[in-house]
Amino acid sequence: MNVTAEYTAKHARLIDLLDETGADGIELSSTGALSWLLGGARVHISLAGAPILRVVAHREGLDIAVFSNEAERIASEELGELTEVPEIRIHELAWHHNMNDLASWLPTSLPTVVNESQVPHELRKARAPLMEAEVSRYRSLCQDAATALTDVLHEVTPQTTEREVAAALAPRLISAGADPVVLLVNGVSRAQHRHPLPTDAAIGERAMAVVCARRAGLIANVTRWVRFGEPSAAEQNLDAAIQEVEADVFDSLVPGTRLESVLDVLKTSYGRHGFSSEEWTRHHQGGAAGYEGRDPRVSPGIPDSISANQAFAWNPSAFSADLGIGLKVEDTVLLRADDSQDVIEVLTTDERWPTAEVRGRRRPLVLQR
Repeated sequence: MNVTAEYTAKHARLIDLLDETGADGIELSSTGALSWLLGGARVHISLAGAPILRVVAHREGLDIAVFSNEAERIASEELGELTEVPEIRIHELAWHHNMNDLASWLPTSLPTVVNESQVPHELRKARAPLMEAEVSRYRSLCQDAATALTDVLHEVTPQTTEREVAAALAPRLISAGADPVVLLVNGVSRAQHRHPLPTDAAIGERAMAVVCARRAGLIANVTRWVRFGEPSAAEQNLDAAIQEVEADVFDSLVPGTRLESVLDVLKTSYGRHGFSSEEWTRHHQGGAAGYEGRDPRVSPGIPDSISANQAFAWNPSAFSADLGIGLKVEDTVLLRADDSQDVIEVLTTDERWPTAEVRGRRRPLVLQR
């Protein structure tokens, strides 16, 4: 599928959204929504900044606003063939123009334009099922992210600092054409932290590294562990137990069921596998994935339903005060609807990483060094 055909299919989904909500147009203003619609276009300058584009999608096509100092590059390097689609119109604005003032640049008469913030559930529903072209791009990105972690964690020593781990991961991701949107590392001295921004602390005998990498708009999420020396039986049991929690989550992914139901599974799963029943309250548990880090993050009351060909990144985690170790498992996966059964395809894979079978799926072990 070429980028024009992909756009046409996605635009049709947005027309369905307009029909459902009764609106005449929808303003897309987030990086995730814009990249999704525009075939993975890079719509940002600063990774932490707002997009440099606005799109109003309507039944006749798209109106795109872009700052004039970015317009030529965006058209040639990011939009490509989409610039030749007649129903896509590009409007150049001065760099100081208020892009949020739609009336100042939108020539199309649209009585009712909703912002994506007004229809978040409907927009997530539109982008949840990934097309095969997106799956191919996602699989490639996820493998590159997993490869970077394998390369780096095979090289570190107990004396390597957390920042040195992150500094080794970043260029590998950038060389692969991906943006390292999140890099987390903790060693034994900071094992209790579940979002550990790296410090100058040495990683010691056991460490976690987390990569969230973005390419073509899609975000890969993956966590890996490395250990120096033989683990105790108690440590091995806990590592196996957290994977059983994850396996309960995988088993609960059924198209058409509510995403919130997975949280209900987690609430009981932790206690059933030897952890505190309150563990789910101590860190977010992941959720759907794709063009946002979590799209959405599972939480009480979330209205979304699970779709076939939807990506997920779950991250059950725990901390053992008795052993002083953290526990977590995280991969980006795809829920495939394969005839009569639903199949979990793990996207963040590297054949060099040690694995074990957990309920019929190959899952990552702690790398023993």
